[in-house]
Amino acid sequence: MKNAVRLAQAGLLVNAFLALGKLVAGVAGHSYALIADAVESVADVFSSLAVWTGLRVSSRHADERFPFGYGKAESVSSAIVGLMLVGAALGIATEAVREILIPHHAPAPFTLAVLAVAAGIKEVLFRRVSRAARDSGSQAVAADAFHHRADAITSTAAFVGISIALIGGPGWESADDWAALLASVIILYNGVRIIRPALAELMDRSPEEEVFRAVDGAARGVAGVLATEKLKIRKSGTRFLLELHVQAEPSLSLHDAHILSGKVKSSIRSAVPRVQDVLVHMEPYEGR
Repeated sequence: MKNAVRLAQAGLLVNAFLALGKLVAGVAGHSYALIADAVESVADVFSSLAVWTGLRVSSRHADERFPFGYGKAESVSSAIVGLMLVGAALGIATEAVREILIPHHAPAPFTLAVLAVAAGIKEVLFRRVSRAARDSGSQAVAADAFHHRADAITSTAAFVGISIALIGGPGWESADDWAALLASVIILYNGVRIIRPALAELMDRSPEEEVFRAVDGAARGVAGVLATEKLKIRKSGTRFLLELHVQAEPSLSLHDAHILSGKVKSSIRSAVPRVQDVLVHMEPYEGR
């Protein structure tokens, strides 16, 4: 998780630098596609800040106010990133249409170099942050990675649009703006793609089936466990919270049942290290 935090901090600085560079180059080079890309990078700055904050908050230990921990802060930060992307997409699309309808100068050739460098940097960031997201299981970090990829795509789209405008000559100036419009659609898609899993996690949707199989297999593998049922799992940040009904011999004393439940918890946590808390309900076996 520390690596993910460092990448979020690095992304914040890189996005701020790229946003300023794209904005200056876009205004000086008469390229709305590049200006639109700068706007997307500004959204990246705030999204990286949201992810960084979310990671810091979610790493706090549970307390009396939040007995289940602060893991949901990751889902909130992911949703914020997605909403920022949707807002940026709508704003870019509106301005792109306006620019298409209004004649303007062709973009300057030097804007292509700016976009090529920006796309390369963002693709490298996407790959590194994606790796951190897989290692940590963080939805917020994954959202930040997709944001970097969206920025790389918009830079590439702007590069293509400006190239067409320059090669086509007079009458092709709007290719730059059509590229910005296409970029807005891509940004919108990525925004929705980020928001959906964040909302699902906030509503405690069950995780992947493989997590259920691993947990249930670990519980059933404990000596004395005769059956399991009513397994419920929800995700909170990078951790899982679950409850499980375990059936054992009806003749077990309360003390022995308590010890058995502890063994079940330990087995589950060993098999699935991302499990934060396990609530085991002991019941008499009724399979006979």
